[in-house]
Amino acid sequence: MPKVWQVQEAKARFSEMLESSQDEGPQIVTKRGVETAILVRIDEWRRLRKLARRDVKALLLAPGARTEALASRRTSHPRREPPPL
Repeated sequence: MPKVWQVQEAKARFSEMLESSQDEGPQIVTKRGVETAILVRIDEWRRLRKLARRDVKALLLAPGARTEALASRRTSHPRREPPPL
């Protein structure tokens, strides 16, 4: 269970909060009672970022992939007559 720190306490005891994030896991910071930020280990942050980032191949192969927005619509132009020979 993450520990919750008020912003004033987090500022005053940042080193302790940093150590707690390393030893105990994520640390939540609140501002006026509202959860505002979270301090996590760098390896956890990188793992979460990697999970959140999907490559184009995975996106296109996903069930229900919506590819219609990937190509621009073609407009119809009147045909030109070929130049005389």
